[in-house]
Parts: sequence; C-alpha cells; structure tokens
Amino acid sequence: MGVLPVPAEVRAILLDIEGTTTPIAFVQETLFPYIKDNVKEYLRAHWEEEECQRDVGLLRKQAQEDSSLDGAVPIPLESGSGEEELERVIQAVVDNVHWQMSLDRKTTALKQLQGHMWRTAYATGHVKGEIFEDVVPAIRKWREAGMKVYIYSSGSVEAQKLLFGYSTEGDILELFDGHFDTKIGPKVESESYRRIAASIGCATNNILFLTDVPREANAAEEADTHVAVVIRPGNAGLTDDEKSYYSLISSFTELFLPSST
Repeated sequence: MGVLPVPAEVRAILLDIEGTTTPIAFVQETLFPYIKDNVKEYLRAHWEEEECQRDVGLLRKQAQEDSSLDGAVPIPLESGSGEEELERVIQAVVDNVHWQMSLDRKTTALKQLQGHMWRTAYATGHVKGEIFEDVVPAIRKWREAGMKVYIYSSGSVEAQKLLFGYSTEGDILELFDGHFDTKIGPKVESESYRRIAASIGCATNNILFLTDVPREANAAEEADTHVAVVIRPGNAGLTDDEKSYYSLISSFTELFLPSST
C-alpha cells in the first residue's frame, strides 16, 4: 500500500480500536465470549452493589425502548419476594445481554456492563489487551512530531482504558490525549465527528480518522474529517469501489507526517 502522506492541516489522529489498533479476533474470540460465559456469575456476585444496580437499570430502560423489536427480552422489576424471583430477574438480564450481543448491538447500557465486567477480567489477569505491533512505535513517533492522538470506539471509555492499560505492550494509556465512545454519538453519523472536533478544540479537517469500517469512514468524511481505511488480518473485505475510493493503509508505519521531513 506504500506511504500515505498526512494532510498538512491535520493536528490530531483519531483511532478506532477493533480491526485498527487491535485484532478483531481478540474482541470476538476473547472479550465477547468472556461476557457471555461469565455474565450470570458476575450478576450474582455483584447484584447488591450500587454500580451493578445502575447497570441493570440502564439495561432495563434499554429493554423498554427495544420492546417493539423482534426477539426483544424484557427485564422485569424485582418485587422482593425471595431467591427464586431474584434468579428469574437475573436470568432475564442474562438473556437480554445475550440477545443484544447476538445482534452486535452498540447500546450504552450493554457497553457499560461489559466495561465493568472486563475491568474485573483485566485486573485479575484473565485478559490482556492485544495490540498490533506497529501501533505503539508509530504513535510515539506521531506524538514526538506534535500530533495529538485520540481513541473513538463503540466500546465504553472505561473498556478502552482497560484494554490499553492492561495491554500486551504494558500500560500505554499515556499515549492518548483522550477517549470517545457512543456517548458522543454513533460512529456511523457525521455529527459525532463534529462533536469530537468541538470537544478537542479544532476543526473537523484538522483530524485524521483511522478505521476499518467504510460506513464509519463515510460518516467522518461527510463531516469534512480526513480518513484512511485500515486493512488488517481478519478484517472484513472491501469492495473494489471502496478500495479505489478510500486511502488505504495496512500498518500505522505507512502514515507519513509532513513534520517528519
């Protein structure tokens, strides 16, 4: 794919995670299965805690909003009538989480619970965030050149910080100037990139967004954000039109910064 010059007006690089900094296989074969396999045990262990109850409350609210969707799983309120009913409510939460995950939902409610579960997994050493080997050296070089670096992922900010804080490269959180998740808006809506630019304090054309998803790239472009699509092992294939339209890179080392001349 060669070298991709970064436009001179770019002051910040915005990074997707899955399929960009991190193999899709790590998310699909490690992180998500951990949630599916451990959600019931986690809920039983933490049910009385305020954080867990907030998570369940958000999931219940989301379930109400989803009530018209095919296969949606409602989460009943507890009436306080003993262990049997508690198990019924917990099972409803488990079924709801499994249903949302089967549809690859990106709801804040789901992502928040997942983030809290992953915190436990990372802290106990059950999981380490996987990073492509070109990522850390490239980001260090960008920062030395004066570039700001941010993360934008559908995973919660907490989940992002866990992945990079407990990574195969060690704690690399110092490499990032900020984190954004779906609270700023969906990644497939152009307005989200305008909000990120406003939050960073720059124009949208001062940002280069790296993602493996053409729909996200398209939304960013509509907001006048610069875009490059990342080709990594395991990523979904691109159409011929997408390959010819987008700037493509297979490694962060292929980005050439004007200031590095």
